[in-house]
Amino acid sequence: MPEGDTVLQTAKRLDLALAGHVLTRSDLRVPRFATADLTGRQVLDVTARGKHLLTRVEGGLTLHSHLRMDGAWRVYDPGDRWRGGPAHQIRAILGTAQHTAVGYRLPVLELLRTRDEDKAVGHLGPDLLGPDWDPEVALRNLLADPARPLGQALLDQRNLAGIGNVYKCELCFLARVTPWLPVGELPSPVASRLVTTAKQLLEANRDRPTRTTTGGPTPALPHPRAREPLFVYSRAGRPCLRCRTPIRKMEQDARPTYWCPHCQSGPIG
Repeated sequence: MPEGDTVLQTAKRLDLALAGHVLTRSDLRVPRFATADLTGRQVLDVTARGKHLLTRVEGGLTLHSHLRMDGAWRVYDPGDRWRGGPAHQIRAILGTAQHTAVGYRLPVLELLRTRDEDKAVGHLGPDLLGPDWDPEVALRNLLADPARPLGQALLDQRNLAGIGNVYKCELCFLARVTPWLPVGELPSPVASRLVTTAKQLLEANRDRPTRTTTGGPTPALPHPRAREPLFVYSRAGRPCLRCRTPIRKMEQDARPTYWCPHCQSGPIG
C-alpha cells in the first residue's frame, strides 16, 4: 500500500530513470490531458511531497500524480515486457531513449504549471520525509480538533503528510491506544512521542524493499527481533506480539483497522 516511504522510493526510481533526459514519448490517458504532448521536453526532476508525486519538465510544467490505494509507476528498459497490469489500466507513459515510465491505475493525474504546484500540494502539512518537516507544527495540527479520533487525525494529510492506513494502525499500537481515541485524550508526552515515532518509522523504511515496524532502530519498538514485519496491520485473528491476544479488525471510515484489544486502551468504533 503506497504511503510516504513507498512514494519516496517511487520518486527516486522515476528521477533516476527520467531526470536529465528528453522525453521521446508522452501519452496521458485521461480525458482532460489526452491531447497534451510533452515530447521534446527534458525532465528536470521527480519529487515526492507526502503521498504525491511531482514530475517537473522543461517549460514550467509539472505532472502531478497520486497513487492512493493501488496506483503504481513502473520503469522499464527498452525491450522489457510491461508487467504492471493490463493495457486498459495504463494512465500515463513517459519515455526517453533510455527508459519508459508507465503509470498504472493512477486515480489522480493532472498537468499544471510548476508555479501552481501549491494548488495540488499546498494544503499538506509538514512532510515526514521532506525538507519542510517540523514536529511542532505537526503536533499542533494533529491536536487541533480534540474530539477527532486519532486514526482520522493521523490520516489527514493536512496535519502531517505521509501516513497511510498501515502506519495509522502501527502507530496507534505503539502508542497503546485505539484509533478511535479522541486526540484530545492523548497524554501530552504520548502525543509528542507519536509524532517522533512516525518520523522514525518512515525514515527507517524509506530505503527498505519491505516495510517493517517491528525491527526499526527506535526504542519505542519492544520486539526489535520479531520475525513479523508489522505488529497489527493485516494480522486479524493472529496473536499480538506483546501479549498473544488475538488481533482484531474493524473498519474506520471504510478502511480496515487493526488493533490489540488488550494492549490498546480507548473506545472501539
